[in-house]
Amino acid sequence: MKQQKTFVAILLIGLGLYFLLQQFSIPFLSQFDTWPSILIILGIAFLVNGYANKQHDSVFPGVILLGLGLHFHMLSHADRWIDHWGMYTLIVGLAFLVKAHKTNSGIFPGIILLIISFFAISSVAMPSWFKWFDVIFNTLEQFWPAILIIIGTVLLFKK
Repeated sequence: MKQQKTFVAILLIGLGLYFLLQQFSIPFLSQFDTWPSILIILGIAFLVNGYANKQHDSVFPGVILLGLGLHFHMLSHADRWIDHWGMYTLIVGLAFLVKAHKTNSGIFPGIILLIISFFAISSVAMPSWFKWFDVIFNTLEQFWPAILIIIGTVLLFKK
């Protein structure tokens, strides 16, 4: 019961602060009354619940929500923030690694996703002899829904 109370308490405190910021319209803090802030609040609530109550299943969604909230917030407030699909695989890869730190499972997918993110994000600034990598990712970007369907079908019917 205490575990649910912690999550709900952090969530209510965060949402209360969010709506309080909206009511007072403080100039510096008004940049935080956007929808990505709600993702950040949810992520923090999941992370606090995961670490304070040893509910390690809450760590993964907490990192993803916090990461997405920070990413979308920075997209709208930082001029030089990276707007690339590799950021999403980076966030999920980090979530796997943080979860693996507590549960000792998921380190391999986390490392793979971080490597994919590194190459995807840095492919824009790679030298000309490394353009083959950009061609591969452009092809994958076109066919990723079909790739997801194939992987899902294989996992569904694999014994």
